[in-house]
Order: sequence, then structure tokens, then C-alpha cells
Amino acid sequence: MTAFDTDPADFGHTSKRDKPRIVVKVGSSLLANTPDLRPRYAFMHGLLSDIAQLRDQGFEVVLASSGSVALGLKALNSDSERASIQEKQAAAACGQPVLLNAYKQIALEHGFDIAQVLVTLDDLENRRRFLNTKNTVHKLLELGVLPIVNENDTITTEEIRVGDNDRLAAKVAQMIQAQLLVILTSVDGLYDRNPDEEGAQLIDKVDDVSEYLAVTSGTNSLGTGGMFTKMQAANMAQNAGCETIISRGIIDNPITSALENKRPHTRCVAKSTPQSAWAVWLTDRLQMAGSLVLSQSAADALEKNDGGVFCSDLISIHQAFHKADVLHIYDEHGVERARGLSNFSSDEAALIASNPNREIRDLLGYQAEMTLVNRQNLVILEDHHLPWDEPEERLRVIAA
Repeated sequence: MTAFDTDPADFGHTSKRDKPRIVVKVGSSLLANTPDLRPRYAFMHGLLSDIAQLRDQGFEVVLASSGSVALGLKALNSDSERASIQEKQAAAACGQPVLLNAYKQIALEHGFDIAQVLVTLDDLENRRRFLNTKNTVHKLLELGVLPIVNENDTITTEEIRVGDNDRLAAKVAQMIQAQLLVILTSVDGLYDRNPDEEGAQLIDKVDDVSEYLAVTSGTNSLGTGGMFTKMQAANMAQNAGCETIISRGIIDNPITSALENKRPHTRCVAKSTPQSAWAVWLTDRLQMAGSLVLSQSAADALEKNDGGVFCSDLISIHQAFHKADVLHIYDEHGVERARGLSNFSSDEAALIASNPNREIRDLLGYQAEMTLVNRQNLVILEDHHLPWDEPEERLRVIAA
């Protein structure tokens, strides 16, 4: 028996209401021919045929698909290198119906229907909208419809976009508590160096993603994510107890042939004890909303401190943030120590921290505690989390 025989029982879920779930991500380079930017129908037929086979075997599948911008560029007589943000937004609007029409016609040949789920960064980072999106995807799965998830590129800009469908797919895998994330790409998997270099070796198993980040730079001409974002996605999936397979998107059985170890791939092993869904949502961020620097003593005491983070602990604030944003919390050495949900905006936090002897009611006009992040809304970062660098620009310096 191979490591991933496609048997739902292997995933530990056998009840009808809790079928094992797989998220499959495909990139633009697999879906659009270069240079004519037309749909690669042969690949799409192979992909949906494989998904139909998995569905017949008892799996629930979600597809995270790029391709709308690439396919829409042809209508604008443009290309990805020359196109501006506005042109890419217009291209997404043109390409989305082309992509979905191809998916729908092929899916109907295999006896199932599809649904489009367009999301923005805020749909995944805002807790209420995240849960609304989750409910929609769950209902589609319950009804036997294949959800096809993509970022809503028609309205996003560089400042407010996820930016790559690798991490978006990992976020979806976390959202639906998938057991497996399959990332189909243009190479066989993760290599120890650029795969075009002589002597490059495929890495078949990854336990610690951080060990390989230095060798994962580079993207293709159509896609926005390279192997670096795939490693980030694999780490996000690992933290949620979801295994990741990275493999080449071939035409025949692109998913199942990798799952059954019939061709090369990289397997990123899931953590044996995954975090709770709440902790995963708090820690695996797609964009930094804001950050804090705490006094070294306060940062060192976080793990033992039952009270959370206090405004009096602040040294400085980086980037403006709002109440209920998830903050990245650093010590004075620039090491990220925790992430947590803010009880105040950046302006309110700075005002409270700068006036330690005044009542909060007098400062803000309403009564509140001094706690900036409650302990139950705080997650201490561990070795398996990928830390973010502290932003250089400081919005406010609270203490020298």
C-alpha cells in the first residue's frame, strides 16, 4: 500500500457527514497556453476527470484555481509584463467567464456541477467574513457541487490582495479542515536549488519548511507565486494538520498519480498535533495589519503571563491598525514572539500607553480594561511558525 492510496478510510474520516477533504490548487501556467493565452483544455479535462474519480471514491474536493487574468489578457491584447494593475483587473473580468465556462462544460461531462467562490483578502483575514465564506463552501460541498475558489482580481490592488493562490489555497484548506492540499505546478516539486541547475535534487519529504525557504525564490511569467509561496502555503497547512503534496501538473491523472506515489513529488508532512482552528486563524496571516514592540521583560514573560499584552508594555507601534485586527508582536530585539487580536485601534493604544496615570474612560470616552490583547486571543509563536520581519518604519514611539 502506498503512502496515499486514495481510500477515504486512510484519512480517519468515515462518516457521511464528515468526508475527507482535499484542496487542489492549479496555477495560471497550467491553465493558459503560452503565448496565445488560450485555455489548456487537455489539462483541464485531465484535472476534472481526476477530481471526478476522487469524488466517486468518497472525497470532498475544493479547487483553488488561478487563470482568470492570464486568460483575459488576450482580450486586451496585452501581456502580464506590460499590464498595469487596472489592466489586470480588467483582464480578470474578461477571463473569469472564459475560465468558468470551460470548467463548467467539462465538469458536466463528468456528472457534477461547479460554483465560483471569489474572495478578497478581507474575506479571509476578517473573522466574520471568514466564517461566512466557510459556511458557503461547506454548503456547496454538502450539495455535491465543486467549489472553485479564486481571488477576486477585478477589485483588488497590490495593497489589499492576497497576491498568490498558493497561500489562498492553504487558507481554504484550514477553513474546511482538509486533510490534504495538492499544489500542481510546472515542476516536479521542491528542489535543493534551482531545478535548471546541474545536479539539482528533488526533495521528496519536508518536515521543517523553514529549512528550505532560502532556495525557493523565482516565479514564472504568468503566475504570481513561486516555490517560496508554496512553502509558505505548506507551512500554513502543516499547522492545521493538513499534509501538502507539490507536484507537476501533468495531463493524465495529475492528482491521483502523485497521491499514489506513481511519479515524483514533494510531500510536506502535517504536524501530528495541529493547532485549534482559532489558533490557526490567528497565527497564519496573509498580510500584516499592524505590529507592536514590547519591552523585553514583557515579551519574555508572555508565555507565563495569564493577563495577555498590556498597553503599558508598549515600546512602539508599527502601522495603523483597527480594533479586532490581528497584531504581530515583537520584542526589543526584533524577534516576533506572538500574534493576537487587538482590543483597541493603534490611536487608542498609543493614547493609553502615553498616559498611564489617566483613566481610560477619560481618554477614550468609554470604560475598558488596560489589556491590549487578551490571553485567550493570543498565540505564542513556536518553532513551526514562520516569523515575519519587524517593519522598519515606526508609526509611534511610546517609550525610549
